[in-house]
Amino acid sequence: MAHEGDGDPDPTVVLDRNREQQATVYGESLGVLFGRLGTQLGLTQARIGGLLGLSAPMISQLASGRRVKIGNPMAVQRLQSLVDLGFKVTSGEVPAADVEARLADIAGQGAVVTKGVQTGGTPSARAAARAVQSLLRAVAGAEELLDAASMIEARHPDIAAVLRVYGAGRTGDAVEHYAANVDQM
Repeated sequence: MAHEGDGDPDPTVVLDRNREQQATVYGESLGVLFGRLGTQLGLTQARIGGLLGLSAPMISQLASGRRVKIGNPMAVQRLQSLVDLGFKVTSGEVPAADVEARLADIAGQGAVVTKGVQTGGTPSARAAARAVQSLLRAVAGAEELLDAASMIEARHPDIAAVLRVYGAGRTGDAVEHYAANVDQM
């Protein structure tokens, strides 16, 4: 004998509940979040999925509320970076002309090399160079890094070059240095 409430839950109720759970985790439902990012950054849902490293079916399931959470921590980190970039573009802090370079940086986040095998995506030379620049510039200013480079130049010229190029140089020079030296590592 069937009782009221038995059986499968109403799919609409389940999707609404899933979207509420997404809002608890991500601040808003992922469908709304992906739509906002698309508008702010000029991205399709498929491109957002590619930047996050998630398949088209997974992005669709997340956007519709059929799935609640993103299981890959690197994808969540990239999503946060996209959200940050979207706010910076909207506020005018990042010009539209710089968006593609920033997206390349985000796509390269989380690439890990272990015993010669790369996982988590292949970072572009620009993304890798910018990551090194960000790290060095987070711990010291350009003047301090140039001073350190001068101090070690005689004994460690290659390390001194890294400090100069990535710590105080232009991004284009860092990208060239990275591209010229990464295959030798």
